[in-house]
Amino acid sequence: MSKQEQEGEPFIVADGLEHAFLGLMMHFNVLEPIACYDYDRVIQGFMADGMTEEEAVEYFEFNVIGAYVGPRTPCYVRRMSLAEAIEEAGGDD
Repeated sequence: MSKQEQEGEPFIVADGLEHAFLGLMMHFNVLEPIACYDYDRVIQGFMADGMTEEEAVEYFEFNVIGAYVGPRTPCYVRRMSLAEAIEEAGGDD
């Protein structure tokens, strides 16, 4: 991760993931915006660099999601329907 505040940007960016940048996330009680990235584009980028899908997901989960840099750590969005999200979250038990 790179703290862009030192270069005049008011949010933290994920190094090397510019291709997957979606925009800024804002929500209650967070004063500054948080960079938001597309999960699938991140995985596709790793695969384009030569990883298998399994390697890309494992690398992402450990090295990207696992790289907490404070409350303004970037977020990653998996695009799906509401029904898919409920199923993914285990809500159809």
